[in-house]
Formats: sequence, structure tokens, C-alpha cells
Amino acid sequence: MSVPPASLGDAPPGETPPGDALEFQRLPVTPRPPSQRDAVLAAPVFGRTFTDHMVTARYTEEAGWHGFTVGPFQDLPLSPATSALHYGQAVFEGLKAYRQPDGSVALFRPELNAARFAASAARIAMPPLPRAAFLASLGALLEADHAWVPDGADRTLYLRPLMIATDRAVVAAASGTYLFVLFASPAGAYFDGGIRALRVWVERDQVRAARGGTGAAKFAGNYGAGLLAQKLARERGCDQVVWLDPERRRFVEELGAMNLFLVAREEGRDVLLTPPLSDSLLAGVTRGSVIDLARDAGMTVREAPIAIERWRDGARDGDIREAFACGTAVAVAPIGSIRDATGDTVIGDGRPGPVTLAIRQRLLDLQFGRADDPRGWRHTVWKAT
Repeated sequence: MSVPPASLGDAPPGETPPGDALEFQRLPVTPRPPSQRDAVLAAPVFGRTFTDHMVTARYTEEAGWHGFTVGPFQDLPLSPATSALHYGQAVFEGLKAYRQPDGSVALFRPELNAARFAASAARIAMPPLPRAAFLASLGALLEADHAWVPDGADRTLYLRPLMIATDRAVVAAASGTYLFVLFASPAGAYFDGGIRALRVWVERDQVRAARGGTGAAKFAGNYGAGLLAQKLARERGCDQVVWLDPERRRFVEELGAMNLFLVAREEGRDVLLTPPLSDSLLAGVTRGSVIDLARDAGMTVREAPIAIERWRDGARDGDIREAFACGTAVAVAPIGSIRDATGDTVIGDGRPGPVTLAIRQRLLDLQFGRADDPRGWRHTVWKAT
């Protein structure tokens, strides 16, 4: 097993060295002409186009994590018997690189993604990638592909770390070999139409995750299992699915693959409500940042179960004034109405609310370097010479 994810010290013999001691083999890459790159960056489409490079590394029980390489973005040669294709050992992460006002490139709280990537791997019986190796890989990729980080509002470089089991064996057991891949995609706004209020469907039949399951991990199977409900929601005229708790189908958990917040009015003050973390709810990096930013602004934040009736009835009564989802891909996305078999319930006036927009702006200003960073959340990974 490799070094624990929080370790930054020297690695034991045969295990992965800390990030500052990693050596990345550089393979020949023929970059696309600047004109082609500029055409992509002029109108980036989330998750559809990719940069010139990717990082890879291998794991074996004998050598630990090794063979860190920066090479061309390309398809992976996999046997039909590759273990991940049959038994689902696959986890991933998502984070972004942001172009700063001085032209440099920064990441936002990447150490939390590193820790979650390691925790997700451990939950699926995979060897955690050490935190230092995760962060060093991000730096190596962005050193090679910094020109792919777009300029402009809502434009970022989305980074996708991935780990899959690679044993060439159709055996229902944890693999002994693994592949780590890190690649990147220039991204614009996640939802079409820019900032707009979403309509969401309350899903009462299917569930996202169960207690004791894998809901707290970024396990690929969690997302595949939610695609049918998402498809049905779109057929009903909605943008996303509201997942309810698996036991009673009553308490709100997540919105699609995002965390959820409500803005309630209590004793003349706005209060931020969000479901508590559990083993069926993913601990979002953006979620934690929103909570801290709201508290910094003097808001009360309450992490407690939220019944769907509380949301729906509160919206009708005016007690629930706003709602929004948050996540790496969307930053903060306003919610204008909820729909279920009984009909639609409009939240506030159905448009993005002032609290939502203020939190969104604070978050983006931090990420894009337009505001001071007293907590040290920004990590500069490339500077123009």
C-alpha cells in the first residue's frame, strides 16, 4: 500500500516518494497549432474538448505508485478483461484551474480534492494516491498545458483525475494493479444560457445512495446509477434531480451531482440551510467553501435534515426565499422552482436571488484572483516569466 494521503514525508522503500521528489518522464508531444487552441478557447464546451497532455502513473503491489509520465493526451489501450470494466473499481475527482489577473494560473483548495480522491479510492479497496503525488501531478500537467487555461468570466480549465483497476482478469476481487490518469478540458458555463434559475424534479422512486454505501465517495458507479433519473427529469422539463434520503424518501440530500442550499427567513434574518454530511452524501469542496464564506459574511448556517415538505411549503409561504446548488462544475447555480407529481412550486420570484448571487460572486472573485485570499485557498501553480 502507498503512503497515506496526508503524508508529505519521505516514502518508505518501495513506495511513492513525496511530490517534490517525484520525477516525471516527459514523452514527446506535438501540440496543436495556437490557432486551433484559440478556436477552442473562444467557445469552450464543458467536457468535450481536451488539452494536448495528460499525466499517467501505475500501481503494483510490489512497487507502489510509480512511472509518473507527462505525455500526449490519447486513448488508453485496455483489454476486454480489464477489471474496472467488470467490477467497477473506478474513482475520479474534479477541480479547476483559474486564470488570474496577472496571467498566472491558480487552483482552488486542491489539497481537499487530493484527500477526497484518496478517501474515495480506499472506500473501493483501491490504493490511495499520496496527496503530494496528486498535487505534483496537477503542477506537471499545468506546466505543460498552461496555455489552455482560458481567459474570461466562467471560463476555466477543468481537471479530471481518474483511477481505474487494470488487472487483466475477470475475477470478482480487488485488483492488484491500477492506473492513474490526469487530463484536462477547457470549460465554459456548465448550463446553457449562463446564469439562470433551474427547474428541478423531486425524485421519489429512485435513490442516489444508501446508508453504508458509496455515496460519500466519487465512485463512478454512483453517477451511472443516477443517469436514468436525470434522463426522466429532463423529459419532464427539468434541469436536475433532487435526491431524497434512501429510507423515508423525505429528506433532501443532493441535487444531481451537486450539494444543495436553501435561504430561509428567520426572525428577520437570512439563514442558510443545507443537509448534513453523511455516508450517502458527498462532501463537496465548494459546499464547504460556501459555508465558510457565508459565515464570514455574518450569516447563520445550519447543517440539519431538510424535509421536502419544508422546502415546498416554505417556498409557498415565503419562508424559503431562495435555493441554489453548488459544485466544482457549476460554482453556484440558482434554483427557481421545484416540480413533482403535484405540480410546480416557485421559489421566491423564480429568478436568481440576491443571497445566491452574492455568495456566487464572492466565490468566483476568490477563485479568479479578484479578491484577497485570507484563508490561503488559492494555490498558484504557474507564473508567466
